Amino acid sequence: MGKITVETCEIEGLKIITPEVHGDARGYFMEVYNFNDFKEAGIDQVFVQDNQSASKRGVLRGLHFQIQYPQAKLVRVVSGEVFDVAVDLRKGSATYGKWHGVRLSAENKKQFFIPQGFAHGFVVLSDYAEFAYKCTDFYHPNDEGGLLWSDPDIGVEWPIPEGMELILSEKDTKWPGIKEYTENRE
Repeated sequence: MGKITVETCEIEGLKIITPEVHGDARGYFMEVYNFNDFKEAGIDQVFVQDNQSASKRGVLRGLHFQIQYPQAKLVRVVSGEVFDVAVDLRKGSATYGKWHGVRLSAENKKQFFIPQGFAHGFVVLSDYAEFAYKCTDFYHPNDEGGLLWSDPDIGVEWPIPEGMELILSEKDTKWPGIKEYTENRE
């Protein structure tokens, strides 16, 4: 492997990837993605779509997932800093409903691998952030699902600095909590 370092998380399947960075007085170079290195690390996925978004400080996106066409994602920050969260929604999982969060930034260059079966979201901590991610399935606009970002039953500990105003889309204020989602799923 050598070109990436992979940390496993307490929730099976989630992985934090740090690429090897080669820097000098001119700047730096890194391989963001190499199929062989990721396969060796247990991430044997075929990514079919790359997305990028830009958001200002306080924007919170999530917690989103696709229902019939679930996506695994490999996420990273190109500019700025976010706190990125994945919530386990895999039926029968020992960690169902549990979450894991990681700070991703242009500075730390970490990536977060989120397998299929997770809800995903992030909050922008810097003045501005550009967020890029690879997906294993195409986006289907009529297949969106979500969970309320502030659901106390999930209990995400968002590191929201005092005085920071959150900016959410209307739909992100109306998603159900995990109890309602689980009841409707069965």
